[in-house]
Amino acid sequence: MRLVRVAPVESAPLVAADLSSPRPAPGEVAIAVEACGVCRTDLHIVEGEVPARLPVIPGHQAAGRVVEVGAGVEGLAVGDAVGVGWMASTCGACALCRGGRENLCPNARFTGRDRDGGYAERMTASARWAYRLPEGFNAPEAAPLLCAGVIGYRSLRLSGIQPGGRLGLFGFGASAHLAIQVALHWRCEVFAFTREEHHRRLALAMGARWAGEAFDDPGVELDAAVTFAPAGEIVPLALARLGRGATVAVNAIHMSPIPSFDYERLYGERAVRSVMNFTRADAEEFLALAASIPVRARTETFALAAVNAALARVKAGGIAGAAVLTI
Repeated sequence: MRLVRVAPVESAPLVAADLSSPRPAPGEVAIAVEACGVCRTDLHIVEGEVPARLPVIPGHQAAGRVVEVGAGVEGLAVGDAVGVGWMASTCGACALCRGGRENLCPNARFTGRDRDGGYAERMTASARWAYRLPEGFNAPEAAPLLCAGVIGYRSLRLSGIQPGGRLGLFGFGASAHLAIQVALHWRCEVFAFTREEHHRRLALAMGARWAGEAFDDPGVELDAAVTFAPAGEIVPLALARLGRGATVAVNAIHMSPIPSFDYERLYGERAVRSVMNFTRADAEEFLALAASIPVRARTETFALAAVNAALARVKAGGIAGAAVLTI
């Protein structure tokens, strides 16, 4: 399913295309895609809010099996179960890459934006950026872990939440419903803020102590918060719920403007920080943790040809958990 022109998802801009199977270049593997998660970032690309190479095949939560190995690849073989995430490659030479912050590389390329992704039967990927899938997970279960799960895990870490702390999750979609499982494993008390009633019910069913809307008061100060909604007005509301010295981690690649707010909301050494991509170490740590907890995605599956409808459901907040294409 290929994007040739950006347009509102309601106009079904992704169209079926019959292309030749991609062959792996040196250092790459070819993957038979079995499932691909549907991410809000894909929606931003389809609707032109995040720029992309066109035409492009979106999708960056792809899980499947290696079907061909390019020259020079070590550690992966035909038949291995692997997954591919948002980051497709980095330069490896800049100060950020050398300093362990490859997620910030200014020369990074991204799956489903700069190179074709997983809304397809076949794709190629750099072997260095392909991850072995955890044992015991089939492809539809594993696919949401490859972006929603990993970026949620990085967001928790950047929020500074400590085991046993009070954590606020603002928005309760694909990423938050995975992050809560990690937070509960860390014995945190979780407070879910979301506008959708069915998302509040899901949060409580998964173990949240409290659930309400973003402007509601849970009656306690939070030790950390993560915002997942692409709505700038949520940031001051999250700040207002923090105790002193606490941080709001903003997990969004694109969002509406953040409105002005009184300095008193920030005073007390509170902080707001953005979350940008994730490193391979983040992915490897999270996938190992997901296998040990275990973290389980709640999925609603769609056929590949129904991806426009899946994205429309994501846009409307209609998915309880994660949307996944089965291919």
